[in-house]
Amino acid sequence: SGAMSRAFARKALDSGVNPDQPAALEALSRSTTIELKPTPNGNRVLLDGADVTASLRDPAVTQAASRVSVHPAIRAWMVSLQRNMGRSGGVVMEGRDIGTVVFPNADIKFFLDASPEARSQRRYLEAPPNSTTPQALREEIHKRDERDRNRADSPLRPAPDAILIDSTELNLDQLLARVESIVTDKLSAQASH
Repeated sequence: SGAMSRAFARKALDSGVNPDQPAALEALSRSTTIELKPTPNGNRVLLDGADVTASLRDPAVTQAASRVSVHPAIRAWMVSLQRNMGRSGGVVMEGRDIGTVVFPNADIKFFLDASPEARSQRRYLEAPPNSTTPQALREEIHKRDERDRNRADSPLRPAPDAILIDSTELNLDQLLARVESIVTDKLSAQASH
């Protein structure tokens, strides 16, 4: 869901729409299509048919994404898009309110967390060269988390039945192994009942 919010934020920025103006954003959403296309190398994000994947980690886009997603009308629109993607089941989706709002009845929910230092270093490695610093990213992450935890609509919090995983000390392969193990155990338990 973060990629979708970033894509819409990118459109708002490119269109000169202030991310803090809900009426203008709602009007912009009515002329916006966002699609996620799976590929062997990960999802590609299409905004109005154009692949914008490479530009979604730009710091300005990341900041704007958190700002556009606090507005209830935009949240409702995004939730509708996400539910449509998962309508037939069998999907893996990540986002800040997937387990609490979008798919509250999902079979398995994880809440991933990591220290601000680990998260900022990961974002720094993904950022375009010379575009930011780890300290600036740590400050942005802190502001975003505060904004998302305190928003009135769909605040950031784990679902009561989510499995909490702190990935601070895990690399991607270790995290995937842990998640796969939990999913395999759960599916085995369901099959035996």
